[in-house]
Amino acid sequence: MSGAGLAWAANPAQHLLRRWRSLKERMRPDSIEQRTNTRNLKLLVSLRWLAVAGQIVTIAVAQQWLHLNLPLAQMGTVILFLIGLNLASLYLSRSNVPLRDAELFVALLLDVIALTVQLYLSGGATNPFIALFLLQIILGAVLLRPRWTWTLFGVTSMCFLGLMHYYRDVGLEHYAASGIFSFVDLRVEGSFVSFVLASVLLIFFLSRINRNLRERDRRLSDLRQQRAEEEHIVRMGLLASGAAHELGTPLATLSVIVNEWRRIPELAGNSEIAADIRDMQQALGRCKQIVSRVLLTAGQARGEEAERTTLIGFFDRVVADWRAGRSPNHLEYTNYILDDAVIVSETVLIQALFNAFDNALEASPDWVSITIARDQEWVVIEVRDRGPGFAPHILANFGKPYQSTKGRDGRGLGLFLIVNVMRKLGGYVTPSNRPEGGATVTMRLPLEALSLEDRRHDL
Repeated sequence: MSGAGLAWAANPAQHLLRRWRSLKERMRPDSIEQRTNTRNLKLLVSLRWLAVAGQIVTIAVAQQWLHLNLPLAQMGTVILFLIGLNLASLYLSRSNVPLRDAELFVALLLDVIALTVQLYLSGGATNPFIALFLLQIILGAVLLRPRWTWTLFGVTSMCFLGLMHYYRDVGLEHYAASGIFSFVDLRVEGSFVSFVLASVLLIFFLSRINRNLRERDRRLSDLRQQRAEEEHIVRMGLLASGAAHELGTPLATLSVIVNEWRRIPELAGNSEIAADIRDMQQALGRCKQIVSRVLLTAGQARGEEAERTTLIGFFDRVVADWRAGRSPNHLEYTNYILDDAVIVSETVLIQALFNAFDNALEASPDWVSITIARDQEWVVIEVRDRGPGFAPHILANFGKPYQSTKGRDGRGLGLFLIVNVMRKLGGYVTPSNRPEGGATVTMRLPLEALSLEDRRHDL
């Protein structure tokens, strides 16, 4: 037995609790938040490309049509800065670097600074496009935490106040009456264009940002549910391991007593009593196997006594062992795997498969079908029966604990354990009802979860 196995045998409760704490550490919601920030940064990149295109068009119109005296070199430098910032943001969003609110704040702050410089070079607060400051603040309010949003608001307000007193005059006041429409001047028309532009951008980007946030909330909800289910499994494991260890001592005592009975001549000479003693020994052996299986299943996702085997041999042996132990009336077993592979026998997977086979046999005592196939790098296990099928509420809540049609308390854990074992090994389970009657449970498991290389890595 490996070192992990010795640790488990010495103190199963502490071993399970350590595994649970490690699992909680890996399932922190930080990664979901960071992925959402990455998607939002990509939206800011798209917005910045539009800003670059809009600035180029606006400068061209002001220079060629309105003949405003604009410093093209300085304004072009700001546009080049925005392009460089966009390229850096694209690299950051694709490099798997975790993004926090601070990075988004810096991105928005640089946009505010670039807009401030452009406004300073083109009339300051008299430029109607100064209203675009509000766009940055609204985006910050949606994307950032309050302290970052208020900081961005403070910086933007200081920039606005500075542009009221310090700016480069481009002679906008001389174009007060040269608007396209006779009843408004150029600055009013510019304010209208700024309003339309900001409104369109806000509607487009806020809808996409809200979609990202809803996706984040959905992922967090799924994560909380998975954490609750994993916690439930750990509690079940603690209860099962405790009960198994409690049963170990009396079973060992009974085994010693029965062995002593076999050595008593008076009992051994009685054929009926000797037969009863043999039955008791077989029953005790079966109980010990069950206790050992409970300890292994509750302890780790991979059995401590896993052994090397082949893909075809593993499933053939599992089905043969189940057939010998359950004796179904009619079992149709077909193994379609042609491309064999060396794998590691998984104790917890064997238990999950036994649960799936047992459920099918209980629903359909006269006929059970099991097929095994390989779909490239996936192993597909289909278990079919001719029972009543799954009720609608079972299909809707498939894999949740205590969902059962058997009408007894404490039932409904079999499917729950199957789903969570498959999920823990990287696979998934799909239930369905057969058109001709009965149910099908399809389990898909990645081959790498059983590979020898993966096992060596774990060891």
